[in-house]
Amino acid sequence: MIRIHLTAADFAGIRFAPRAAPLLELNTALMKLLTPGDELLFGRWRRRSLRSLPVAVEALGDLVPAGRAPGFLDVFDDSLEEGLDAVREWRPDEVRSEIERVYAGHPAPPPLWVRDLHRGEAGAWRVLRRAQHAAFDSVLRPVWPVVRDLHQREFTRHALAVAEYGLGAALAGLVPGARLRGSVWELPGARERDVEPGGRGLVLRPTFHWNGHPLVSDLPGRPVHVTFPAGPGLPIAPSGPDDPDRPEEALARVLGRTRCEMLILLAEEHTTSGLARRLGVSNATASAHATALRGAGLVTTVRAGRAVLHRRTAMGSLLAGRERKWGHKP
Repeated sequence: MIRIHLTAADFAGIRFAPRAAPLLELNTALMKLLTPGDELLFGRWRRRSLRSLPVAVEALGDLVPAGRAPGFLDVFDDSLEEGLDAVREWRPDEVRSEIERVYAGHPAPPPLWVRDLHRGEAGAWRVLRRAQHAAFDSVLRPVWPVVRDLHQREFTRHALAVAEYGLGAALAGLVPGARLRGSVWELPGARERDVEPGGRGLVLRPTFHWNGHPLVSDLPGRPVHVTFPAGPGLPIAPSGPDDPDRPEEALARVLGRTRCEMLILLAEEHTTSGLARRLGVSNATASAHATALRGAGLVTTVRAGRAVLHRRTAMGSLLAGRERKWGHKP
């Protein structure tokens, strides 16, 4: 359990990040690449992405010897180049301390370039910059427009939630298991942890490559950043219309092909009989699929006279919107 202790000043300083941070999204994507599990959804994406990684990226693995990353990789700038520059701006004593922390108790000594980084040598910083740049180009650049689009939708959704229901309700509903108890915001976590922003600010950041527990960056003298899983919970990967592993195929494997096609159709309002005609199924089958999607919060249904009208919810649009990016047309 993560407990974030909020003062009045902290509540006043909570904000949702308006734009995606390239290096943050890269970090979560690399975490997901190296975290086993979710084979059905992430297996093909994981294998394809790992095969495409250039050799230069291997240096990043040297900085995470036991699954613990140094704090200087937590960069939240919304420009890739500015983020890469921000990594270099860490003070030498902070860099040394973080390298020593992640290698503490590790049986193998750091490789030579990490020891050079510990000494602050310029060549080692160039190795790190090349590794981050190469990883972004390989894993994220092809899908970055999609990530930005998803982030904007998520930002808008939370802005509307805060405006309609208040900040407390938005915090309690941010992720499953979250709750606000007085001035303490509790979040599910991998371990017990207490965080006190102390007026430094609290920034909430959605990520679209991580579906685990929220991640907290609590660095001295900097705002606390809470990164939470958002979006459709499927791997974001480019593909062509003839690729059997394209994103709509992944979605179809989860929802079923008919429900996937129905969700895409419901960008516009349809009656049950209209859906049945478009999908080539009976009215009863269309009604059953719409009921299942409604139960998952992806579709709304209202009655207008004798007709029953269905339409996608905002969450349904987050799922189906990606398919249109790759040219899928209802």
